[in-house]
Amino acid sequence: MSLASDFSAVNDEHVRLAVLRLLDEQPNYSANDSVLTQAVEAMGLACTRDQMRGHIQWLESMRLVTAQQTMATLLVATLTERGGDVAKGRSVISGVQRPSPRG
Repeated sequence: MSLASDFSAVNDEHVRLAVLRLLDEQPNYSANDSVLTQAVEAMGLACTRDQMRGHIQWLESMRLVTAQQTMATLLVATLTERGGDVAKGRSVISGVQRPSPRG
């Protein structure tokens, strides 16, 4: 693997964890792809909106979120119970960064 692909894989894992944590903090455990993209960028993680849609679809394939296309240009992700466990570090999924202990 090259340094660039190693970085990309690590960034992807961090973005996915950030998405799960962000959803876990929402009152309805949901957010759209536009808001999630802006939020992870504010955390210093590189992610385009198209990449975010890919992350949401990947998280859905792992049963960590459900995804609903509410409009032609808007994808809404909702955290599942399993996704909440991963966000809190109670479960570990390959492809999602394990959270550091909060303390």
